[in-house]
This record gives sequence, structure tokens and C-alpha cells, in this order.
Amino acid sequence: MELGLKGKGAVVTAASKGIGFGVARVLASEGCKVIISSRDPNSIQQATEKIVDQTGNREVYGISANLTIKDDIERLLESARQKIGRIDILAYNTGPPKPGTFADLSDEDWEDGVKLLLLSATRLAKGVLPEMVQNHWGRLIFITSTTLRQPIGNLLLSDTARLSVAGLSKSLATEYGPKGITSNGIMQGHILTDRQREIALDVSRRTGAKVEDAMKRALVEVPIGRYGTVEEVGYLTAFLASDLAGYINGAMIPIDGGMIRSTF
Repeated sequence: MELGLKGKGAVVTAASKGIGFGVARVLASEGCKVIISSRDPNSIQQATEKIVDQTGNREVYGISANLTIKDDIERLLESARQKIGRIDILAYNTGPPKPGTFADLSDEDWEDGVKLLLLSATRLAKGVLPEMVQNHWGRLIFITSTTLRQPIGNLLLSDTARLSVAGLSKSLATEYGPKGITSNGIMQGHILTDRQREIALDVSRRTGAKVEDAMKRALVEVPIGRYGTVEEVGYLTAFLASDLAGYINGAMIPIDGGMIRSTF
């Protein structure tokens, strides 16, 4: 299916690996001019070279940025405009917050989690919206988690702070929909990334179970019976970024193999 994304400018954050990398690779394969970011300069350079090699799209650029630092976000967006011109698509993704139960987490952990998950999303949206309004076209896509609907016991920071990102996305959909901009969220479930292994390792430490068994146990409640792939999240992101999804606004869309049991 032709999505009509060729030449669109996209920024994908936390994209040196995992879901962000998969999203960036799909957008690049659709012909977008893509900026990817990560706090590690070496990792983002390697990821950039890999995406260029795999897609043949030479308009992929890596910029190091720490999303918890306001100045880094401003520099990221300024550098993005210098390299690709206008920013049409923001695919917001972050690294994971610290895992743990309520008793495990300190005040500093909570402050770091809010900076990572909410303030970064707010600052990125604030940075790209003026030009989207000017162009009367834009796509905000917030990659979150199924913890919005179905909290996970040892991921309390994610359970809590990502809800605020959903509120941000919905509010932006209402405010900026009349200006030609859509804002949607993706609630991914068990996608096979290093994060899944980290969660399984945390379960192993707390329960004594083998890491491999913990990973298998995570799939018990997934009707499809497997982990999702980062490319599958990328395909959904690319669709939401296209004009074909122009009437989808203010949605939080699960991609979880049927794990969420609620009807709504």
C-alpha cells in the first residue's frame, strides 16, 4: 500500500535500538527524511548507518540528545530542521523508566521518570507544533505502553507517568485537530526488545525464576502467543503518519496480540 510519505520529515526519538529503531527503519523505507536520536553518540551513528544500508534511504541522520535535558531537545529540533527542513511527523519514543514496585522507588526515581516520560513529550510537542500549525499538517504519535489500560505490578513508574502522556496526546488532538494536526498514541504490548529481557531479569531477581521462564510466562496472557516485532509497531506508526489515517485523532491504539482484555 502506498502511504504517500515520501519526502515527509520525521523525528523519531530513542531510536538507536528497539522500538524506536524499528519505527525509524519503516519510515525510512517509506521515503521519509528521518532524524533519529539517542543519548549515546556512538549508538546513534551505528543505527543511522544500519538504517541507510537496510533501506537505501540516504536521508537518515542521527543526532545525540538526552530527552531529560531541555537544551538537548531544543538542539535536536534545531539540528533536525537544518538537515531535513520542516518536521511533519513526531514519533515520540523514550527509553524505559526504572522498573520496581511502589516500595522500591525513591523520590529521585519519580522525578527522573516524570522528566523522561512527560516533560520530554511536552517539550518535543511544543517544539514542533508551531511549524505544523503554519503548514496546516502534522502528525504527533506518542508510543506508550499497554500499562495505560492494564498496569504491570513491577513497572509502577511506567504505569503512572505514561497515563499523563495519554492525557497530553488527547488534549493536543482536541486543540490542534482543527489546525490540520492529528495526535494519537500507540499502546504496545510485549514487543521483543532488550526491555523485555530487562523485565524478565527483574522478575528473576525477585522470584528466583529463570529469565527464559519469565519471558515465556509473559506470553501466557497473549492470545497470539508470541512477542510482537519492532517493525509491526513501525507499520502502525507509518499508517498513523499518513493521510490514509487522517480521520484518526485522539486515539490510543493497542498493538498487543490481544493481551488487553477490556472491551473499551
